[in-house]
Amino acid sequence: MEFMKRMMRQSILMLLLLPSLCLGRFTARAADDLVLRTNVHPYLLFTPQKIARLKDRIQAQPAFAQAWSEVLSNANRLEAQYLPNSDALETLGLAYCMTGDKHFAEKSREILLHECQKSGWTDPQMLRRDPPWHSALDTAGNCFNVAVGFDCVYNCLSAADRITIADGLVKLGIRPTLDDWISGDKRIHSLDTMGHNWWSACVFMAGFGAMAVLNEEPQAGEWLQQINEGSVEWFNYTGSDLETKPRTFDSSAGGLYESVNYDAFAMSEYLLFRLAWENSFGSPQPPEIPVLDKMGDYFINVCYPNSGPLMSLNFGDGSLHANGSRAVVLLWALGYHEPRYLWYLKQTESVQFREGVNRSNPLGLVYYPDEKDFAATPAVPDLPPSAIFKDMGWAMLRSSWQSNSTLLAMKSGFTWNHSHADAGSFILFHDGKNLLIDSGNCSYSRPEYDEYYRQSHAHNVVLFNGQAENSDDTYYGSQFPGSVSQLLDAGDLKYVMADVTGPTSHVFVRNFRHFLWIGNVILVIDDVKSFEPGQFSWLLHYDGEAKRNGLDLGVTQGDVSVDIRPLFPEPFPDAGLPADYPEDMRLVAMTGLADHAPDTKTTFYAFEPSELTRQTSFITAILLDGGTNQGLPQLERLKGTNYIGVRIRQSGMTTDVYLNMLAQGRIRHRNACITANGWETDAYLTAITFPDGSDMTDPDAATRYFIADGSYLRRDDKLVLDSLSKVFLTATKQCDKLYVLLQGQPIIHAHLRVGSESAEVSLNRENLKPLYNSSTRSILLSLPHD
Repeated sequence: MEFMKRMMRQSILMLLLLPSLCLGRFTARAADDLVLRTNVHPYLLFTPQKIARLKDRIQAQPAFAQAWSEVLSNANRLEAQYLPNSDALETLGLAYCMTGDKHFAEKSREILLHECQKSGWTDPQMLRRDPPWHSALDTAGNCFNVAVGFDCVYNCLSAADRITIADGLVKLGIRPTLDDWISGDKRIHSLDTMGHNWWSACVFMAGFGAMAVLNEEPQAGEWLQQINEGSVEWFNYTGSDLETKPRTFDSSAGGLYESVNYDAFAMSEYLLFRLAWENSFGSPQPPEIPVLDKMGDYFINVCYPNSGPLMSLNFGDGSLHANGSRAVVLLWALGYHEPRYLWYLKQTESVQFREGVNRSNPLGLVYYPDEKDFAATPAVPDLPPSAIFKDMGWAMLRSSWQSNSTLLAMKSGFTWNHSHADAGSFILFHDGKNLLIDSGNCSYSRPEYDEYYRQSHAHNVVLFNGQAENSDDTYYGSQFPGSVSQLLDAGDLKYVMADVTGPTSHVFVRNFRHFLWIGNVILVIDDVKSFEPGQFSWLLHYDGEAKRNGLDLGVTQGDVSVDIRPLFPEPFPDAGLPADYPEDMRLVAMTGLADHAPDTKTTFYAFEPSELTRQTSFITAILLDGGTNQGLPQLERLKGTNYIGVRIRQSGMTTDVYLNMLAQGRIRHRNACITANGWETDAYLTAITFPDGSDMTDPDAATRYFIADGSYLRRDDKLVLDSLSKVFLTATKQCDKLYVLLQGQPIIHAHLRVGSESAEVSLNRENLKPLYNSSTRSILLSLPHD
């Protein structure tokens, strides 16, 4: 009887839809503008046009022929199994579309009927929640798999099979998801439930399923319109102050704070929905999503090309070898054809990652860029080597885009969900190795996940009495996120600042971290203050072998090494350390856990001042050559009234760096005016570079100036910088040209000393001819400027 009812319903539905179907138009309540390109399945992913193109590729291009052979072999293996799970439907479906072999269609039919007659597609544990969750990631996965299989073998199914499968897809996948996530009368979720990636997976895969049953389900069009409109809200979600939840995507640079693998997952689920929409409908077009223009660049900016498998930043619940190739392939399929995307796919195609896509799987085989496209692959991406994601609180500084270069990355953003209590932490890749590391993570069900991996002591941060961020913040979120700002990349000198005070404010009054990278030296400068005297600890996690060598802690992995040298805080007597060691510093070994291996113990270190204090400044140098090459930079500590610093000698140049102690919140309502080795300034940080042998007391002999948060710099009667507002600036002389980077207040009028009126000037990478004052030998630089 139930079968007869379904058959009657199908017949009536087809009669009602026949006029519109013949015109290629699907009519549904609140969805009158949805126009199908064709009524012939498959139309979601493996369309006849895409299959014809793939067959041509296989004939003409050996890489596609080899990949197809692997996919077909896998399909034959799956077809021979008794009853594979629904993941097999994508492979079997493509095999049937390519070959017409009914064995693949029959195996797909068996799986489809089996899946669609189950009692549910959700873990029963979800139903025990209050209120019950009727849909989750496993529901989303089945929606995609069943929809793809149904679409591919639709024409081999009987009318009764179609009804059974469509009913199952709606009843077990689409309806529960819409009720939980979309429908106002039953919805229990909002845009930010379970972070941000769950909304994408659950909702867009329900939409993907709805496209597959357009001919069987009258409400499918209405559902699709709701999901399509919801996508715009999801992409533009700006967070919640009351619930301490961050925005979905970085507004200026793309990217999702939850880490590379979750970003790739969330984006891919939407892009699959969008791709199926464009394949299925002639109109309307999917909405404009500006962040899509930036997403491919995000995956490039967070990657580290090297001689082995591509690495990526693994902050939070990331993975060192996660990548965004699935999302980038789908972007390419949707028409986002940036040549640097091809460079990225070249980096990922040699190894198949769980999150990745290349020719060896069905989706990649059909949508991977053509070999002739790869002829336009650039040697390196046409992107700046440094990048900042201010909304996320991530920044990357790299020596170049060449493989095995140096990449320094830091994070000081949100702590919530897949983001750990790691505000202010940094990681370093050098010469092909990840030497200074994030501790990673483990299975979420393990107690070590919350007790160790997510907590501050598992990251390269500064602790006070063993604490930094509140341990509750990893679950409830921090009301006061950290930030990264003021990134300057002047080639041989790079700078970025992290404000860590907010998320650590229950123990820190000030917590600032500055990264100043000059040649082969990276200075990590920490400005910290607590509510009461106690023990500060500067943590360092590494991969490889660590060994103390005089002042330095050397970290070696294979034939690659770096040295970490603590230069400050101030010296105080302490026994038991080498004679040349900073006298107040202890090197303390601590026990940690290996990445994705909580049963494996590791060692990490803490540099600790021997004196209990309330306020101090760490200056710690990372020497990139690691002491193994000729010409290791020479460092000398500098100290004077209200300043500390370091002199760096390398490559025929000497740079003096000064840290203004008065500018660390020690005075109020007065300017932080100091004189450091004859230089008068109010800048927080100053770095001045001279060629060896030149007069280091003559401002005109300097080849580079760096100022962080300063309004003036002068020596004797020569005024180098004059700005009413404090600025962040680099000024580098190269031949007869002056290259200036200038940041700070919205309106800046800065006077900068130059050699002559004829000097060419580049301001923020734009050539200009500024006004020259011959009496002061200075030029006027203004922001904004014409």
